[in-house]
Amino acid sequence: MPAPMKAADCICGASMSAIRPAAMDLSYILNHLGEEREGYHGAVSPPVMQSSIFAYPTVAKMRSGFADEFAEHLYTRGNNPTVAILRRKMAALEGAEDCLAFGSGAAAISAAVFACIRAGDHVVCVARPYSWTRSLLRDLLPKFGVATTFVDGTEVVNFEEAITDATRLIVLESPNSMTYEQQDLAAVAELARGRGIRTLCDNSFATPLNQSPIALGIDLVAHSATKYLNGHSDVVAGMLCGSEALLREVFKGPYMTFGSILSP
Repeated sequence: MPAPMKAADCICGASMSAIRPAAMDLSYILNHLGEEREGYHGAVSPPVMQSSIFAYPTVAKMRSGFADEFAEHLYTRGNNPTVAILRRKMAALEGAEDCLAFGSGAAAISAAVFACIRAGDHVVCVARPYSWTRSLLRDLLPKFGVATTFVDGTEVVNFEEAITDATRLIVLESPNSMTYEQQDLAAVAELARGRGIRTLCDNSFATPLNQSPIALGIDLVAHSATKYLNGHSDVVAGMLCGSEALLREVFKGPYMTFGSILSP
């Protein structure tokens, strides 16, 4: 087993830099990363911490917890120690600075979208996304004054032609979860970055074992962990990976407000 790496010292407490260095191999990430056994008496299996709240030794430390729920263990809706282990592993797998865990993939995508748009904005999305992503964009967002244009994602020019002055987000899904169409993620990311538009990619089908959207320039990567990441049809969960700064925006807005978190 390779020696523990310091690159991911502190997701859920500090930034994770230089993600997934070569020495931090897949086996180490999946089996050991984030599992600090000295913190729970050497237990080989990390304990499931079901506590809803956490005590602080001083009022000053408690105030620090209230000031930064993203990093501190104050309330399980925000940051649970057991879920933090999963967050750390997923961030390392995706090459991201951080990760948030949700109660479903639909919750992860919804939170990402709501964090990136406001009334009057415009979204561009691939033509055949996951059904509940389509429902969010086509049926729900218009109630808040947000329009979406669906395009054939197999050609980058289609995204370019759909972009307007109001476009704030491009939603990708490569391969599409139902029709397996692919997008040129690097080209779309470059197009969006040049115009100040954020990008979100559903990576559920490929998984981080086969594709790294963040390495290609994508801002946010979502997963329905219910599918390949779990693989046994006995879990419903979602993951959202990206930079710490961007995920703090998600955390302070839809993540904590909607409360669609993953139970420990």
